[in-house]
Amino acid sequence: MLGNILGKVLLLGMVTALVSCSPTESSLQLEPTIEPALTSEAKGVITLGEVSNKPTKKIKRFGPMADYLAANLSQFGIGVGEVKIAPDLNTITTWLESGEVDIYFDSPYPAMIVSDKSGAEPILRRWKYGQAEYFGVFLAMKKQGITSLSELQGRMIAFEKPISTSGYFLPLVLLRENGLNPVEKSSPDQPVAADEVGYIFSDDDENTIQWVISGRVAAGAADISTFRSIPESSRESITVLAETEKVSRHLVLLREGIEPEKAEAIKNLLLGMDKTPEGKEVLQKFEKTAKFEELPKEVELERMGKLYKLLKER
Repeated sequence: MLGNILGKVLLLGMVTALVSCSPTESSLQLEPTIEPALTSEAKGVITLGEVSNKPTKKIKRFGPMADYLAANLSQFGIGVGEVKIAPDLNTITTWLESGEVDIYFDSPYPAMIVSDKSGAEPILRRWKYGQAEYFGVFLAMKKQGITSLSELQGRMIAFEKPISTSGYFLPLVLLRENGLNPVEKSSPDQPVAADEVGYIFSDDDENTIQWVISGRVAAGAADISTFRSIPESSRESITVLAETEKVSRHLVLLREGIEPEKAEAIKNLLLGMDKTPEGKEVLQKFEKTAKFEELPKEVELERMGKLYKLLKER
């Protein structure tokens, strides 16, 4: 289990999407875009969960994975695959604690928070969109003349969301490790003291980059993949001030209390998916996942725990 981390994360609520849930589970439900698959006479359920503000899209992408796991876990009485998309970390934490969700997928920072609060264990690394690792970058327009992080003092910058690993957590820690004082502001028009680096949230990496280009903020932090996806002409006008450290792209967490035999079976199923045609097909639908693999050395998880503690102590 990840380190013993304290602290609350306050997030914006969004609509909760449930697949094959009873009406009492939530008063806010969307019509499911997929039906849980009855893969055998077994009636037990395996439920996948994630946090997103795009529940319908996530349900469509997660459905085949839920069905695949259900079809291969009949020895444990499982025959139904379900998907539940939470509006925030508090909700997914509650679902993991209550057993409503069995498996949770997310990037290291939110996964670490949820693991600490719910007891869910990180078991594997997921190559989401074919990536084993990723990192964040600080960006500024060349015409601004900013060439280093130290020159961000007294200026306003943009982060993505307060649960983003590459667009908030790692960049914020990097600023603090460089002796800077990042302070959240409510709008880009708020004054920034000479000894501060003011920051606001853009809600999306693409928004961050656009705000940098338009001059709404002096600089911004974004996922390296998003930066590389913008037109070359735009990239040429931007300076990369710094890169954060690399971390695993996505983690797989298994709720606390699952029987050891079942947990091992789930882990082995995921590890073997990239080795069969059927598994590869499901992985491709699952946000172009290349494969699952054993977690990297525990040092990365320990490092993330220390970084989180550093963030909360300031």
